Amino acid sequence: MLLELDDSWTDEKVEGPASVRRFKDSIHDYLPFGPTICAIIDTPQFQRLRNIKQLGTSYYVWPGASHNRFEHCLGVAYLAQTLAMHLKESQPSLGITQRDVQCVTIAGLCHDLGHGPWSHVWDSMFIPAILPEKKWCHEDASRMMFDALLEENDLYLAPEDSAFVKALIMGDPSMCLKEEKQYLFQIVANKLNGLDVDKFDYIARDSHAIDQKSNLSLTRLIYSSRVIGDEICYDIKDALQVFELCHTRMSLHKRIYSHKTAKAVEYMIVDALMKAEPVMHIANRLEDPKEYLYLTDAIQLEIEASKDPRLAEARAILHRIRVRDLYKSVDFKVFPWHCKGELKRVFTPEAVVAAFKKLYRECKVLKDASPHLSELAHVAEEDADALGPEHVIIDHAPRHHGMQDRNPLDFVKFYSKHNPNQGVRANPDDVSVTLPSSFGEIMLRVYTREPRFYGLIQLGYREVLRHFQMPSSPLIDADHTEPYESSTIDLPLELGPDSDHEGVDGSGHDPELMTPPAEGPSSSPGTGPSARGRRTGPLSRAVSANMAALGTKPRAWAGRSQSAVLDRTSSGRVLGDNRFTTVKPTYKPASPTRAGKGVKREREGEGGTTAELAAGAPEVRIGSGSGSVSGRGFGAMSGASGGAARNDGTEMELDLELELECESTASGGKDKGQEENRGRKRAKV
Repeated sequence: MLLELDDSWTDEKVEGPASVRRFKDSIHDYLPFGPTICAIIDTPQFQRLRNIKQLGTSYYVWPGASHNRFEHCLGVAYLAQTLAMHLKESQPSLGITQRDVQCVTIAGLCHDLGHGPWSHVWDSMFIPAILPEKKWCHEDASRMMFDALLEENDLYLAPEDSAFVKALIMGDPSMCLKEEKQYLFQIVANKLNGLDVDKFDYIARDSHAIDQKSNLSLTRLIYSSRVIGDEICYDIKDALQVFELCHTRMSLHKRIYSHKTAKAVEYMIVDALMKAEPVMHIANRLEDPKEYLYLTDAIQLEIEASKDPRLAEARAILHRIRVRDLYKSVDFKVFPWHCKGELKRVFTPEAVVAAFKKLYRECKVLKDASPHLSELAHVAEEDADALGPEHVIIDHAPRHHGMQDRNPLDFVKFYSKHNPNQGVRANPDDVSVTLPSSFGEIMLRVYTREPRFYGLIQLGYREVLRHFQMPSSPLIDADHTEPYESSTIDLPLELGPDSDHEGVDGSGHDPELMTPPAEGPSSSPGTGPSARGRRTGPLSRAVSANMAALGTKPRAWAGRSQSAVLDRTSSGRVLGDNRFTTVKPTYKPASPTRAGKGVKREREGEGGTTAELAAGAPEVRIGSGSGSVSGRGFGAMSGASGGAARNDGTEMELDLELELECESTASGGKDKGQEENRGRKRAKV
C-alpha cells in the first residue's frame, strides 16, 4: 500500500464517505487522523504499545496511572500535526508542505515504537545492567520497528520520507537523505531546549493520571509558536507558561518518576529479569524486530506462568511484588547537581557494607562505644556476617527542569508583538526575579533487598556520608569571597562564571532525562553568608549577561528559609543524617499488609508451644463487670463462671460467642418509633 499524502483530512467539511477517523482522548478530546496515519496505527508494531505502561512501575503506586504508550503516541502525533499545521498556515513564507506536515505527524506517532517492558525500566536500567558495553536507547529500537512496520505490512514510503521520519524521531538532521527545514526537528524531539510536543503530551497526560491539577495551556503555547531564524520562538507573554511546563516536569520527577516505592519495584523487576536472562535470553531479542514485537510488560506473566525450575528465583522475586513484600527504602538525601560524579564514586554497595563491618568490629573491641554505636551490641552476629554488597542498592536519581542544572529559559527565544520577527533571549527581569537559584538536583536513595539488614545498611550508609566531603561547585570561585551589602536587592539567583556541563552522551544533555521518566530540608544548619563565596560580575543560570548592567548583588539570608540557604557550593562541608528516617541498627521492618503473617512466622520459628507464646502475649479483655471475659494471647480465658479453658500444649482455637443486644430509641420530626438492633459476634481468640 502506498502511503499517499492526505490532502483533505484537515477539512472539517468533507463531503461523502468520511475519510477521517477521530480517536477520543482523555487529554485532547477528539484526535482526527487521515487514512495514511490510520494505516500505521492499524499494525501489530503500533498496537504493541497497548501492552506497555507509560509510567511503568508507577502503576503500583497510583492505580489511575494505567495509561499506555499507545495513547501517548496518539497524543504526540496530534500535537505534532497541530503545531506543524499552525506554522504552515500562520507563516506561509516558510514554505511548509503537506509532505512536511505528514512526516512530522508520523514521527510523533512512531517516536516510542521502540520502548521495551515498563518503558524506561528497560532502556535505562535492564539493558545497561545486562549489556553494560552496549550503547543503546529506545529511539534506536523505534527506527528498527518503524522499518519493520513498513516492510511487514506492505506500506510503502519514499526512501527520503522514511529517512526524514527517522531523523525527526532522533532529532538529528544529519540522518536525512536531503536537506530539510531545521526547525521541523524541534517539534517531536527538540535537542535545542527540550520544548517539544512529546514533553507537552506526557506532562499533561501523567499529571491527569495522578489527578494533579495543572495550569498549563498547551494550546496557548502551540499557537504562540513562531519560526524566527530557523528556531521556534514563543511570545514573551507566554514565558511564564514555558517555565511552568519545565517546573511541572521537575514536579513529576519528584512525585512520580523517582517515587521510592516505584523505584523499589523497578529494581525488583530488573533483578527478576537478570535471574531469567540465562534461561529466556531476553537481551537477544533486542536486535530482532520479530522477537521484539512480543517484548512487552507481559514478560512478567510469561515468567510467572513458567514451570521451569531454573526460573524459580525470578518467580520468587515477582511473587514478592504481588504480595507487596518490596525492597525497603533505608535512607535518602538530596544533593546539588554538581555532586553527581562524586556521589557515584563514593556511595557504592561495597563502601556501605565495608563501613558497617568496620563499625561492628570497633564496637566489639571498644567497651565504651559512642551513643550512636551502643545499639550495635544487640545486633546478631550472624546478620552482621551475612550482610554483603548484594543486599544493598544505591539509587542515583537526577531531577531537573529539562536542561540539567541550567535555567531552561536561557535556551528559549522569545518575540513580542512590537518585534514579531526578532527572537531574543529573555532577561530574568523580563520574566521574574523569583526563579529558583538551582535547577537540578540528585536524589540519592539507599535500598535493602532483605528487611533484616535495614538498620545495618542505614548505619553503614551514614558512616560513608559522615566522611563524604561536598565538592566545590564549578560555578563558584571558592577562594574569592565578598561581604554582602544589606542595601542590595534580594535576588535568589546564582552568580558566577558560566561553564560547560557535559552530559552522559557528551553533548551537554542527559539522554535519559532530556525528553522522557528536595523531599525535605537538610538536617544540617547553614554555614552562614561568609562561606558562600559568590562573586559579582558575569551572571549565569537564571541571570543572563545583560542583567549585570543592574549592578545588583544577592542578599543570601534576608527573608529565606533554612532550606533556601542550603550551602550548595562550599567544599568540605560535612553532611548531617536524615532525622526523618533514623532507626536503630536492630530495626527490621515488616510490610503493613503482611505484618500479621510475619509475626506468625516468627512465632512458629521460635518453636515454642501455645502456652509458652501466650505467656508473653498482651492481655485481651472483652466486656465489663462480672460478665467480662479476659485472656492472654492463646492462654486461659476466664468468664463469669470463673472457669478456665484447658491448654494441653497444642495449638488450639477457642471460640467465644457473645450475644450482644442493644436497644435504641430514635425519634425526630413526625416519625416516632422504636428500633431494635440485635447482633451476634463470633470471635476467635
